[in-house]
Order: sequence, then C-alpha cells, then structure tokens
Amino acid sequence: MKSLKIYLVTIVFSLSFVACAAPPRPPKPPKHPRHAAKPMPPGQAKKIYGTKSAKPFAPGQNK
Repeated sequence: MKSLKIYLVTIVFSLSFVACAAPPRPPKPPKHPRHAAKPMPPGQAKKIYGTKSAKPFAPGQNK
C-alpha cells in the first residue's frame, strides 16, 4: 500500500511538470531601420500586376 502511494505521488508530480511546459516560440527577426516597410512605387506595382498604366497605383490619382 505504501509503495502504491509513492507511485501515485510520483505520477502526479511528473504530470504536473509536463502540463506546465509551453512550446518554444520562434525567434523574431531583428528590425533594422534601413529595411523599414515602405510603400511600393507605382511603377513597380505596375510591373508586378502587369497593367499598362501606373495611374491606378499612384496615391494622388484616386478618383
């Protein structure tokens, strides 16, 4: 009976450690001020989307 109690206490104790374990997070990429997100130039967007005019991508040309 005494060994059964020790066995159960050992199982409960080990399960308490397993339940609290969290998966490791992937590291965040470093932020560099030179590589800050900038808006894409209208001409580059035109090339990517394959349109003939860059006018729809220019911020001042919205109608």
